[in-house]
Amino acid sequence: MRLQRSFTATKSLVFLGTLCAATFAYAAQVAGTVTNLSGPLLAKKPDGTVKVLSAKSQVEEGDTLITEKDTYARIKFVDNSEITLRPGTQMKIDSFSFDEEKPENDSATFNLVKGGLRAITGTLGKRNKERFGMNTPTATIGIRGTIFVAEYIPPAQPDLAAYAAASVASVGSYSNALPVSDAPAGGLPLAVLPMRETGSLLLAQAPDGGRAPGLYVQVLDGVIHLSNRGGSQSFSAGQFGFSPSRLLPPVLLPNNPGIRFSPPPAFSSSTGPQTGSGGNLTNSSNVDCEVR
Repeated sequence: MRLQRSFTATKSLVFLGTLCAATFAYAAQVAGTVTNLSGPLLAKKPDGTVKVLSAKSQVEEGDTLITEKDTYARIKFVDNSEITLRPGTQMKIDSFSFDEEKPENDSATFNLVKGGLRAITGTLGKRNKERFGMNTPTATIGIRGTIFVAEYIPPAQPDLAAYAAASVASVGSYSNALPVSDAPAGGLPLAVLPMRETGSLLLAQAPDGGRAPGLYVQVLDGVIHLSNRGGSQSFSAGQFGFSPSRLLPPVLLPNNPGIRFSPPPAFSSSTGPQTGSGGNLTNSSNVDCEVR
């Protein structure tokens, strides 16, 4: 009897040890830390749970970060790179792996679902730039050691998908515009798309007078590379770009199409976790709140 109980206890310990080891093995990789906040920041986990983050909160691989309408949030990653999210942004950390001693395992892939951000390259992007990627609905952003701003404007309704397929035309010749037949089903004909002139380009304009849906980029330092099914284009410091659709190549814009990125003054400091004056998350002892 004692032998049987001992055997049963041993099996239980082995099972618990295996379970703990498996849990540890599948634990999410810590990618970075929230250093600055000006309002609420949420992290949606792969299992569907949602956490309200505060300054000093960790973010993990697989998290979808969501900023509220008045929130700027700066994340410092473990390789010393930084991403600052503007209000109304959703960005997923698809993968993040960094070990100072193992550059062969570097990986950083993000997905900008909507909204905007400013990114500053860290060690990973400098030593393995081909291992960094920022995916968006219309193009993938690659880096060459850089600081850049990206903003994705999604279509407001199904008909606006036409703008993504017929948004770039030559000012001098409409024959260079994408044929109406190539626009998505249900899209508006090119003839009825309101257009506005931007230097040597015509960009489709949303009915409310705002910018057309698509990805807008601004390079502050270094070089970025936009690529999609339509082609690719590099952009250097001081340049602006636009990617209207996965099917059309990214284009160089002659001037700022309306990109604005103005985080609170406190965000210009990198002294550690802070919150802006508009936030109520000023106590460094705040803990994450999980919502199920």
